[in-house]
Amino acid sequence: MLHPEPEPGDTLSTSTAAPTARDRRRWAQYLVNERAEARVYRQLAARREGEEREILLALAEAEGRHESHWLTLLGGEPARLPRPDTGTQLLGLMAKRFGSIFVLALAQNAEGRSPYDDEPFATAAMAADEKIHHEVVRGLAARGRRRLSGTFRAAVFGANDGLVSNLALVMGIGATGATPQLVLFSGVAGLLAGALSMGAGEFVSVRSQRELLEATEPSNYADAALPHLDLDANELALVYRTRGLTADEADARARAVVETAHAADRSTPYQLPVEQGGDHEVVGGAWGAALSSFLFFASGAIIPVLPWIFGLSGIGAVALALLLVGIALMSTGAMVGLLSGAPPFRRALRQLLIGFGAAAVTYLLGLLFGVQMG
Repeated sequence: MLHPEPEPGDTLSTSTAAPTARDRRRWAQYLVNERAEARVYRQLAARREGEEREILLALAEAEGRHESHWLTLLGGEPARLPRPDTGTQLLGLMAKRFGSIFVLALAQNAEGRSPYDDEPFATAAMAADEKIHHEVVRGLAARGRRRLSGTFRAAVFGANDGLVSNLALVMGIGATGATPQLVLFSGVAGLLAGALSMGAGEFVSVRSQRELLEATEPSNYADAALPHLDLDANELALVYRTRGLTADEADARARAVVETAHAADRSTPYQLPVEQGGDHEVVGGAWGAALSSFLFFASGAIIPVLPWIFGLSGIGAVALALLLVGIALMSTGAMVGLLSGAPPFRRALRQLLIGFGAAAVTYLLGLLFGVQMG
């Protein structure tokens, strides 16, 4: 069977040995995977515009070149093809139903596990392409992470704080031998206290940050004095030096501003050109941040209390609370791992151990106090 001719500057790494049936099955798997990945990139491109769309389409085109390589080795379209591997199928499903940030995070991991480095029938250019694809997808995912980072951080922090703190609270109260009604009351009180604290803290934080930005913005206090400044000796240069310009740059800027002010109509108040101030939109609104923090915390804190809300008690309520919180902790941990390009299961397990560790401490303390009170 003929192998593809190498392109200029490319070195074929394909084996000269006669291909076996096992080789052909492996090529067919590569073929369907490349097709599926190209389809994912085209689906993502359909939702994007501008530069990101062009980049995604270029990635799909590159996967198409790899597909052609395996088609050539197979001697045309096989009569039967395997399914894409599990990871590639998952990418395809997510590309149809979820935002691009999740898909790109998964694709980043997939591109980093290319088998072509050790594949004797792949070209050196194909192996190099996969490494470059990994960096391209990492860059695209990084853009999405930056857009998502503020809201996502608040959501994960608030929900996990509610999960862990209220689980620890109900475990500790329950371990003392308290009645189910007291455990439920403690859980609801913990939810409200924690959510209100989170909301109030976020309100104060954002409002204070906006006030600090407003205090550091340039003002028009000295605008009326500009036309009366001496052209050759004026303190306006000092203003620009406080804003980070060098002495020479500040002198040149001040001279230009004063010349403009002298030439302006004296009947119209002249305004000093305003330098870039604080970006209030980046900080966001205090009430919106407070409400979001309240809801994120409450959404997590309600989960440990659900068994008692529905009338369960004793070991059954404790077991169900641990199960529900465990699922929630592992879900948020996996999502953090997915978006950060790290192994989702490892992050999920870390989140679970942290939450259950805190609950174990308060449970043991509750047992201790329960024994002493008994």
